[in-house]
Order: sequence, then structure tokens, then C-alpha cells
Amino acid sequence: THAYLGTSAGCWKIYGDVLAKEYGDSEYMQIHRLTVDTYSLQHLGVESAKTIQSMNLHLMALCAAFDFGIDYDFIPRVMNHRLREYKEKNVFQWLTPPSSLGKMTVLDVIGAKNSTEHSELVLAWAKNVWHTWKRHHEEVKLLVKEVL
Repeated sequence: THAYLGTSAGCWKIYGDVLAKEYGDSEYMQIHRLTVDTYSLQHLGVESAKTIQSMNLHLMALCAAFDFGIDYDFIPRVMNHRLREYKEKNVFQWLTPPSSLGKMTVLDVIGAKNSTEHSELVLAWAKNVWHTWKRHHEEVKLLVKEVL
């Protein structure tokens, strides 16, 4: 399993299989950014500095994609800029996760029959998870706006 994500060995394996599809085929890889952000937000570990950082950055990535229309390939630049600055200032805060982390999971994605279906499923999964965090949207938007 992962060092600070809260995941079971079985779920981690399925996620690894999804990542293998993405890394192995450029058509699948186009949506990779959202796969990582979405899975991470559904598998937050215990409250710690690493988890807080992960939570904030992955929420920023989904916000950048869905609320600001930032291209998936550009999102890591946004995240890396914020990470360097915020680690120094210790700005990231724990955001209480929603009681439900969404109706979709990585299990909905693993069965995709082709890259188009895979992308559609990851996009739906990511939007669903972003929606579950709606009570924190405004504070996450402020973090993204500071970068843009």
C-alpha cells in the first residue's frame, strides 16, 4: 500500500492496474492527471502534514481543471508552484473530508473497454469526487487563483 494514503492492498492493486493502462498507452494517459487526483482524494490517510499537503494539492488540481478550465498537462506546474511556496509558509490546512467520497470508485474505471470509455469514466469519477468536496470549493478556488 501507500505510505500515507488510506487504501487497502486490493484497492491499491486495482489502482496500479489502472495506472499501468495509462502509462502503457498514450491514449489512456491523456486523463492520467485526474486519475491520480481523484484516487488520492478518495483515499486520504490519517491527518498528517503529508496528508494535508496531498489533500490540498489534489483538490487544487480538480479545481483548476473543472472551475478554471486549465489543461491537464499544465496542472502540475500550478501544483508545484504552490507546493514550494506553501511548504515554506505552512499554509495548507486540514479540510474535513465529506461524509461520502462519491458514488464512483476506481472499480468503475478498471473495466473500461477502450481509451475513450476510460477517459469518460475517469472524467465522471473526478467530477463526482470534486462535487463531494463542494463545501470547500471556495477556499480551494482562492488557492488556485493565487497561482494563476
